[in-house]
Amino acid sequence: MKIIYIITGLSTGGAEVMLYKLLSRMDKQRFSPVVVSLMDGGTWGDRIANLGIPVYTIGMQPGTVKLINIWRMIQLIRQLKPDLIQGWMYHGNLAAQFVRLFIFRQVPVFWNVRHSLHSLELEKPSTNIIIKLCAKFSQLPTKIIYNSHNSAKQHEKIGYCLEKTCVIPNGFETEKFTPSTADRLSVRSELNTLEDALLIGLIGRYHPIKDHFNFLQAAALLVKKYANVKFVLIGNKVDWENQILSKLIDELGLVKHIHLLGERHDVPRLTAALDIACSSSSGEGFSNVIGEAMSCGVPCVVTDVGDSGWIVDDTGKVVSPRNPQALANAWEKLINIGKEGRESLGKAARARVIKCFSLDSIVAEYETLYDNVFAEKNTTIQTAYFS
Repeated sequence: MKIIYIITGLSTGGAEVMLYKLLSRMDKQRFSPVVVSLMDGGTWGDRIANLGIPVYTIGMQPGTVKLINIWRMIQLIRQLKPDLIQGWMYHGNLAAQFVRLFIFRQVPVFWNVRHSLHSLELEKPSTNIIIKLCAKFSQLPTKIIYNSHNSAKQHEKIGYCLEKTCVIPNGFETEKFTPSTADRLSVRSELNTLEDALLIGLIGRYHPIKDHFNFLQAAALLVKKYANVKFVLIGNKVDWENQILSKLIDELGLVKHIHLLGERHDVPRLTAALDIACSSSSGEGFSNVIGEAMSCGVPCVVTDVGDSGWIVDDTGKVVSPRNPQALANAWEKLINIGKEGRESLGKAARARVIKCFSLDSIVAEYETLYDNVFAEKNTTIQTAYFS
């Protein structure tokens, strides 16, 4: 079955990473995937190509739509002759549905929504328009796959077709994200931090919805009681060149307690070094970094947004969003249960990820969905032929 994945772009992000992980484990004997990026190859284009999967780029620029790009996309998809088209992210979903109009045979279209809708006001104006356009056309795709139950409910509220809903959560590479004493020691050495220092980490790009302000305010509260706590922040634009972040850290008196590492490519190592992982977001879909931390045996404190509370369950702490005091209190509880208490929670967290969110089981859900729709399509064609 030839499946064309049309994605908005291939820069660094949770949606792009999950596509890569899905493609890396798909059964190539049964499926022949091809990736089409509406923009360029970004960070993940070469990595996907290295899997032996063709990657095409359309060359669109953010905020602009040119007829030559649209024509190139239509011609490319028609030449590829897909059996199924899978949109990935809002722009990719809309493009997948649009290009279907120019394929003169029965080709199912799936959408994949990988975003929470806590507030449309937080979205870029152009993205806002695409989200609303997709709502109007949401009865057209065969399935709309969401990566969280919360995201599905949010989109249904603004008009996305309920009957098309299908939830497949993110999957995690439990053999890659694993507990490691060696990583714990090497990261502390890199940061020039004492071996017994307690590291609390936040991994995520700099964006209002990630609420770094909430995290830092909570950090300022915690250091008043625990001098040996250090905070590690990782992600795109989460560095000392970020004037807003660095100014806030200085104002809160946290300079000696904070490590801003920016975007890193050794996230499994950094995650395994943490004592506590955190998501301080004001909105979330299905958090990759929390699942990865749990897979590393790290207990988590998360805000009760998206599916974060469901992912963590009773293996960590869940607090209300935009509440620094609640966040600090939850960290304090995990500190006070001691190393053995945190290790016990970490083991339970890893066991939960292996049971519910392993990558192989999630890939199998996608493959089964594709198989079922393809089988239904063939049955329909055969019935029509022999009628």
